[in-house]
Amino acid sequence: MSAPRLAPAPADEMVEVAPGVLLATWTTTRHGADSPPMVLLHGGPGLWSSHDDLVDLLDDVAVVHTYDQRGCGRSTPTREQSIEHSVADLEALRQHWDQTLGGHQQWVVVGHSFGADLALAYAATHPDRVLAVGYLAGRGIGDRTAEKTEQARRLGDRRARLGVLDANHDRCWDEEVEWRQLRWATDYADLDTGREHSLLQAATYLEINLYANHLLRCTDEQLITWAAAVECPVHVIHGSDDPRPIANVLELAAHLETVRKRVVQGAGHFPWVEQPDETAGLLVELVRAGRHR
Repeated sequence: MSAPRLAPAPADEMVEVAPGVLLATWTTTRHGADSPPMVLLHGGPGLWSSHDDLVDLLDDVAVVHTYDQRGCGRSTPTREQSIEHSVADLEALRQHWDQTLGGHQQWVVVGHSFGADLALAYAATHPDRVLAVGYLAGRGIGDRTAEKTEQARRLGDRRARLGVLDANHDRCWDEEVEWRQLRWATDYADLDTGREHSLLQAATYLEINLYANHLLRCTDEQLITWAAAVECPVHVIHGSDDPRPIANVLELAAHLETVRKRVVQGAGHFPWVEQPDETAGLLVELVRAGRHR
């Protein structure tokens, strides 16, 4: 059976953050009366925003912004890729929404996976603009051996098939979806849930920006430097069954001045999918921390 091609949702607004660089963005319309705005940073690097279910959990407590990072998803292509560019893009978005919507002098920044690292980089660069940071399912620092070992264990006898697809650099669409699904299903505590949810992402008809994926890897030294420079509260949220070990995240958290650490039991790399109520509650705590800073 042929793999589906799911059409990605169009952007609410294309925002120019640099000459010729337009980012696809989305903004909720419902929010709590006195809540600070929030922006969600997607992972990858090189993927696209796919946080609709997370936004649904939060849009009654804050104005929630999402966007596709530069050169990714529905944003315009560009070969200009760096953490510095990504941080500047985020600040340009804040300025744009402050001008068009008001009330965006400061905001809560929540990053997932790679986006968690980007959130720290932004908060370190613009400390006066960030009320609180959500470090959601980040990779942390230190040795990655346990992560790779756990992902291989979860794949089981499908490792051979993934190896074949890895070696094929001219995959047809069906093979591309299969490759993505095999790569991403192991991120979930429950593999049946993983296969179901990863298929939705895998079959979205958007290209992975492998160039950005290669260039935007953060070093441990960078992460430690950013963490030490962050002035606002940071809430570290991690699934107990994320193949990315909590130990790596705790090692990074030791370099943060003000940090709260929360483990979501029975959740993998996407805790809001497998444990939505608990994850939403923890993010509401984050919004309140930003509100009262």
